[in-house]
Amino acid sequence: MAKKAAEGKRLGRGLAALIGDMDNEVEAVERARSQRRIPIEFLRPNPRNPRQDFVEADLEDLTRSVKEKGIMQPILVREVKDQTDAYEIIAGERRWRAAQGAGLHEVPVLIHDVDDKEALELAIIENVQRADLNALEEALGYDQLIQQFDYTQAELAEVIGKSRSHVANTLRLLKLPDSVKEYLKSGQLTAGHARALITAENPEELARRVVEDGMTVRDAEKAGQEKQAEQAEPRVKKEKDANTVALEKRLTDHLGWNVRVMPKKKGGELKIQYKSLEQLDAIIALLERTG
Repeated sequence: MAKKAAEGKRLGRGLAALIGDMDNEVEAVERARSQRRIPIEFLRPNPRNPRQDFVEADLEDLTRSVKEKGIMQPILVREVKDQTDAYEIIAGERRWRAAQGAGLHEVPVLIHDVDDKEALELAIIENVQRADLNALEEALGYDQLIQQFDYTQAELAEVIGKSRSHVANTLRLLKLPDSVKEYLKSGQLTAGHARALITAENPEELARRVVEDGMTVRDAEKAGQEKQAEQAEPRVKKEKDANTVALEKRLTDHLGWNVRVMPKKKGGELKIQYKSLEQLDAIIALLERTG
């Protein structure tokens, strides 16, 4: 576990250099050495990329920017084993798609020698830092790391630079119904909305109200709490049968203290109420004599 945490810390520092932290001269030199330009057709998308949805309007905006200024940030790739001139994208697939749309023949890349686990870590971290993932994609990425590489939530939080509670709350989104997940994927619900729906009595109905009425996160939380309060209202007490009522009266009259008989499915309870320590002493004395 300690080894994995240490690897996570090293990964975090390396990623800072890869995605633009040029303050450290050593990191800058290492970056320059591994950066090159390669034909765009040498690249292929990563099947494990946590980012699955590419909004067409956003992609068009990026394509126009790439046409005008080129790709400012290199695409992070790794070599495909046993193949020549083949590179798998670790992070930057949207830039690659925009470059294709802009008609570029070459793109800047950073070639990184990583295994599947590290590649997935890098993809998730870069997308999370750039806020490129919707909440559901982020949750699926975390779950993929946990399922495939046996991460604990605490270890994962350290690797990606988030709090453990953030990781735990994000993973809880996977428990939502599919219809609610679709709202998340489309951007109609935010992660804050979704977290408010997790404990709702009927998350699908509340999600529909949030979308249709334009409810804020606070409105969604309040609506969910009100529903829970309604569900928590005490049930109407079941009326006692005539025989039980008559028994209570007979015991109360005989003992001189208020007696309650509460039958249950098996057995029941007999309660004798007292108002002072003197009455309690008298009850104890009576029980000891009859015992």
